[in-house]
Amino acid sequence: MTHVGTFLLLAALLAVVPGPDTAIVTRNALVGGRRAGLLTILGVAAGLAVWTLAAGAGIAAVIRASAPAFDALKFAGAIYLACLGVQALWGALRKQGPRQLPRASGGQIPARVAFRRGALTNLGNPKIAVFFTSFLPQFTTGSPSFGALVTLGLLFCAVGLGWLTVYCLVVARIGDFLRKPRARRVLEGVTGVVLLGFGLTLAAEHR
Repeated sequence: MTHVGTFLLLAALLAVVPGPDTAIVTRNALVGGRRAGLLTILGVAAGLAVWTLAAGAGIAAVIRASAPAFDALKFAGAIYLACLGVQALWGALRKQGPRQLPRASGGQIPARVAFRRGALTNLGNPKIAVFFTSFLPQFTTGSPSFGALVTLGLLFCAVGLGWLTVYCLVVARIGDFLRKPRARRVLEGVTGVVLLGFGLTLAAEHR
């Protein structure tokens, strides 16, 4: 590996750019509290770990090179994000709105659901395959080895997950103060629109 400092700096800058992972963590942390948000991040971590191994083993490169595989994964991810967006909008439009939650609870979102949402949102984004296969090799010497790519991928994941964890704790704390049903309905609606937007953007993505 070369220029590890530069790599970590770029990873930190890329980590703060909002994406589908940020959107689903935001939604779950606001609706379900800190625990739901952190479990969602664990799901994202699981997805990133799979992508890291896929990049090291060359599977991510195959997905990037194969139009059918890329498109199948892309549309599956887009549909999933759209479904989450519609679900959030439905929660916002219901007359009773999201139920008021106790501080820092995950009452509305079961642990397995929060984890699954994070994992599937990440795994359904083929842009990560493109990113890992184009970005990581730039920081290896010679022909990229499995160990070097996995190490860089895990470093990138650690930086991103560190940022998401801090972000989640802040969002969950904000959600604790926005306890009125109307405020929660507005937030649910905004995150629903954002998730739908990411789904449409992903569907229109090219390799």
